[in-house]
Amino acid sequence: MPSTDRRTMARELTMQAVCQMDVQGEAALPMLDRFFIENSDDPEVRKLAQKWSKGVWQSMKECDALITEAAVKWELSRLNQVDRSILRLGAYQLKYCPDIPEKVVINEAIELAKKYSSESSPAFVNGVMDAILKKLKKNSSKESENKCEK
Repeated sequence: MPSTDRRTMARELTMQAVCQMDVQGEAALPMLDRFFIENSDDPEVRKLAQKWSKGVWQSMKECDALITEAAVKWELSRLNQVDRSILRLGAYQLKYCPDIPEKVVINEAIELAKKYSSESSPAFVNGVMDAILKKLKKNSSKESENKCEK
């Protein structure tokens, strides 16, 4: 299991890769390995960043739907690219990475916003991530109820 620092570094690389994919689309995918190699000499960090970047890319529609529903009064296209990338990574990790504690995902998203985005972004990211988590928990409890009824 990679250390917290490695996961934080991998999240930073992933957020940057998601920004690249946001601009370049699928054309960015073949260049990610090189980007990760140029920005980290730690194979574990690169491996995690690659896994998470591909995961975000493959589940972009689901992540965007969660963000759109949670970011009331905000159109996804109007969010700045960094915030959108942070939220996509956070939504992906909340939905598809049960091995990462929810509080860690949200805290790390807030820290990325503090480091890479505007002064108002950490509070915005916190609110959207919290709403996504509540939505996912609500859906999860409904699915559990439905399984019991069958």
